[in-house]
Amino acid sequence: MPSIELHAAQRDDLETIENLMQFYLYDFSEWLPLKLGGHGFFNFQPLLDYWRNPATRPFLIKADGELAGFVVVDDVVHLPGALYNIGYFFVSRRFRGQGVAKFVVSTLLSQFPGQWQIFHIDANQPARLFWARVMPDLAGGEFTVHQLPVDGNPCTFYRFERSPPSAAPTPVP
Repeated sequence: MPSIELHAAQRDDLETIENLMQFYLYDFSEWLPLKLGGHGFFNFQPLLDYWRNPATRPFLIKADGELAGFVVVDDVVHLPGALYNIGYFFVSRRFRGQGVAKFVVSTLLSQFPGQWQIFHIDANQPARLFWARVMPDLAGGEFTVHQLPVDGNPCTFYRFERSPPSAAPTPVP
């Protein structure tokens, strides 16, 4: 597994994330009818209001010191009681299948204890296989699965609670 780092994105990093969003949209064009614009880019409007929301927390992913993707935690939830959602998650193809995505999600769950929802569109077979494989471990075996459409697309939602990390026992002198 490569050396993986998760860095909270700063204001100056938002342009990098929006550039990476083109690759994210390219991947999604396999499952959704996304079209390239006349200049060869996917039509994507900057998410200024989204980035300004205090609950939106973007992160850059580095693997072996290289930029490897991004992930965004937000509060755009579809299931009652959920506090956190992974709004966007992109790992460049070079680093897929090496444990990067699972490490990133595990780190985020530790940083943001509470009620989570994580979902994927059902047409995205790699995401479907990934989440089904890692969810039991990430959620401690206790999660519920829900089927809901988002923007007309069938989606699978996982809902679970992540407890705060327990404090290490204090050694007795």
